[in-house]
Amino acid sequence: LSINFSSSEHPYAHLIDTLPDGIKFYNPRKLGDPRYDKLPLSVRILLEAAIRNCDGFYTKDEDVQNILDWQQQQEKAEVPFSPARVLLQDFTGIPAMVDLAAMRDAVAKHGVDPDLVNPKCPTDLIVDHSLQIDYSKCSNQSQPPPPRSTAVRPPSRGGSHCGGQRGSCSKAACSDPPASSGRPTSVQQIENTPLLCPFHLQPVSEVETALKNQEMELQRNKERLHFFKWCSKVFKNVNVVPPDVGAVHQVNLEYLSRVVQVSDGLIYPDSVVGTDSHTTMINGLGILGWGVGGIESEAVMLGQPVSLTLPQVVGCKLVGSINPLATSIDIVLGITKHLRQAGISGKFVEFFGPGVSQLSAPDRTTIANMCPEYNATVSFFPVDHVTLKHFKKTNFTDEKLELLESYMKAVNLFRSYEESSEDPQFSEVIEINLSSMVPHVSGPKRPQDRVAVSSMKDDFQSCLNEKVGFKGFHISKEKQDVRIPFLHGGQEYQLAHGSVVIAAVISCTNNCNPSVMLTAVRLRSLSGLVVKPYIRTSLAPGSGMVTHYLNASGVLPYFNQLGFEVIGYGCATCVGNMAPLPEAVVDAIKKGDLVACGVLSGNRHFEGRLCDCVRANYLASPPLVVAYAIAGTVGIDFEKEPLGWTSDGKEVYLRDIWPSREEVQQTEEDTVISAIFKDLRRRMEKGNTFWNKIECPDSLVFPWDHKSTYIRSPPFFSKLSKDVPPPQSIENAHALLFLGDKVTTDHISPAGSISRVSAAAKYLQSKRLTPREFNSYGARRGNDAVMTRGTFASIKLHNRFIGKPGPKTLHIPSGQTLDVFEAADRYQRDGTPLIILAGKDYGSGNSRDWVAKGPYLLGVRAVIAESFEKLHKSQLVGMGIMPLQFVAGQNAETLELSGKERFSVALPESLRPRQQLTVRTSKGTSFSVRALFDSEVDVIFFQHGGLLRYVARTVVENGPAAAATGEQQPTSI
Repeated sequence: LSINFSSSEHPYAHLIDTLPDGIKFYNPRKLGDPRYDKLPLSVRILLEAAIRNCDGFYTKDEDVQNILDWQQQQEKAEVPFSPARVLLQDFTGIPAMVDLAAMRDAVAKHGVDPDLVNPKCPTDLIVDHSLQIDYSKCSNQSQPPPPRSTAVRPPSRGGSHCGGQRGSCSKAACSDPPASSGRPTSVQQIENTPLLCPFHLQPVSEVETALKNQEMELQRNKERLHFFKWCSKVFKNVNVVPPDVGAVHQVNLEYLSRVVQVSDGLIYPDSVVGTDSHTTMINGLGILGWGVGGIESEAVMLGQPVSLTLPQVVGCKLVGSINPLATSIDIVLGITKHLRQAGISGKFVEFFGPGVSQLSAPDRTTIANMCPEYNATVSFFPVDHVTLKHFKKTNFTDEKLELLESYMKAVNLFRSYEESSEDPQFSEVIEINLSSMVPHVSGPKRPQDRVAVSSMKDDFQSCLNEKVGFKGFHISKEKQDVRIPFLHGGQEYQLAHGSVVIAAVISCTNNCNPSVMLTAVRLRSLSGLVVKPYIRTSLAPGSGMVTHYLNASGVLPYFNQLGFEVIGYGCATCVGNMAPLPEAVVDAIKKGDLVACGVLSGNRHFEGRLCDCVRANYLASPPLVVAYAIAGTVGIDFEKEPLGWTSDGKEVYLRDIWPSREEVQQTEEDTVISAIFKDLRRRMEKGNTFWNKIECPDSLVFPWDHKSTYIRSPPFFSKLSKDVPPPQSIENAHALLFLGDKVTTDHISPAGSISRVSAAAKYLQSKRLTPREFNSYGARRGNDAVMTRGTFASIKLHNRFIGKPGPKTLHIPSGQTLDVFEAADRYQRDGTPLIILAGKDYGSGNSRDWVAKGPYLLGVRAVIAESFEKLHKSQLVGMGIMPLQFVAGQNAETLELSGKERFSVALPESLRPRQQLTVRTSKGTSFSVRALFDSEVDVIFFQHGGLLRYVARTVVENGPAAAATGEQQPTSI
């Protein structure tokens, strides 16, 4: 609905105010209500959006009053929120865009103009998740590197010293390729642009490695890129950022963020919802934003507001001075632990107190990034002078900064953290002393399990002793000292429990912060120290900006010498997109049943995610990743044991190379300059040659290639009718899976590489593809046939029908053990509806649309669980799957369910939110469940068969009127 903000018909037209330059805005302070200045600043943004969008349909006056009365209405009132924009990355963005393309087909079949199907909300799609590490120093054997001096280290716990040759040619300039090479070796040679090469000043092999990975990425994903290019041309309000620019969250921070938006002479706060869990990083810049599922993002794209329960806002008061040895990662993990223990699931967190002033803008975004790990919706840092200083570096003109500051102060959204008189009222206050933060890592399986670096050696030993669980591996005493020799590059090494085999420095997510990356500035003192050549090392910058400042600071050459070379820009190791470990390493791990380790500076490290044979994974800051890689083991006490030895035999301790916070901050000031942001902007707007040369038709509907194994029209709109079907009760359903507690989205949604023995692999082989051509599930999210077969395909899935981890289930009628997809396919061919039985916290973890789409296409009609993660529950509703909750005190065990019964659920003609229903079993028993529909809107979506069918049916029914008026219902999350 287009609102004329100057119209007297607008219920809050009297709040319109004008800045000195003539730009108009809605000023909540003109309400004259003393409650406004006591609201948390994050709630003030919700209030402004409600006032501005108050149209009597989506947003009503009572919604405005409920937000204004936040103190009394928190956790009671449902309110709408219309964000300023939507943010997608390609893995989650491609199914959203494929759905919209398929919706165009569906409405066109009903004689409706397909051009009516467009995102109404501005949408940015960043192509960043398709990078895989096909080439690295460890895997690229095309030309042996020349030798260089190596350190001689006495034999120690990690096996023999490193004698591998990890150097590379440093004489040839990156613009002067070897005569034998036919491929370009500089970015200038593949892009007709004078932009600074992000790989410039690196040796030839470094350039070739990154360019090889980029070339493989572009060729492997050409179908997807072709589709994205079509989307950028055909869909209105869609901006596609091409590949090889940067990670979605970092591009959002460095390029897309505005703090304020100006449209048609009206200024208002910037805000965003995104399909990436790291969307919350933007809250560190005073921009309200959080992650949603693919279904929710599509709703917002189509012009529907997000509906949320007015949240509690926890005030996090930061006091004390930061420990000079603590990095922002230590601060992040410390705050994460405090807030997780505080039980703030689903709440807003807003930071205040004098300690906030000590945090740079990147520090704040680093902290805000981790809020999904303590289950908050957002972690919000209101705008202050530090924020303005940051945006001055990102090339905001003085005029823009003055406008930003003027508006934020006019509506009281600007903070001075030193002034306690400005502190708003919060639901509760948690105080955290920054001086208590010391260096930590997290692991070996979960980000919330923090381990002080000083205790790491003892903690890993206890993990070996503990029974199998989040902190245990249960290795018998007699097997804990085993050493397995193996050959690599003609030299013998040894692996033991705790040996590091993966070490990845990643500068996206919680390490986009320059201060964290630059803590490695003292690497220059590591002369003579080496990393064992069999360790899979990599450096994946979040954007070219990181490469620039690492070069400018002089750190990058030392990263390279240790084997941490730039492998490209985009998600890689965190999502399992990495080259396999050397076979000799894998064989040694298997032979000794070793608990081998990965160390990475990301924030996702669940067991088996990096590599099937690597059981222990730790999150650490970049300098600690390097330190553990040099040590070759996590079983080291850095306080008492040397990190290594220099070439002249001198012991080097970690404390010898750790810089002061002042040194890091000075380096950051000297190197992270506005020119870096200028270069990123030019790089984004210029694109690359491959992207610019892609041609695609201008047809209003997408010309699907039926031979494609990447892009398929999904069956969500098959047999779409104009009329809403009557409620469909569930009769004699079988349980597809019988699951326990803590089933995460990693267990449900396809992710990572495609196993050669999986149902998805069988499908791809039937299309005459070889395993080398399988690519990843993320890259094939636009193919429902692959994604459905990959649903519940996790090797860590615990299905009680089977009794051991794996992607298998019991086909109850035949008694056969089958792949989950094969069993579901048999049930569907027999016309048998399906349900899933589960325990507590079903669907926790990252927001992913296939966690609901996959079960829907498998034929799942309902999930019966003890409790649900809220976002996932909404995703199920959005796909027309009923989330049914056991009543308090009951579960599958107390009801003595074997899972092999048949289940029936009768639905009344007039289904109500939170209605209690009865489940009957084939044993003659019955039990009660509650249908977790939070609102009438949830019920409407379910009755339509999900949000997508609802929107398509509305467009078909109303045609141009629906597009013009937006007469649809708000989404509920």
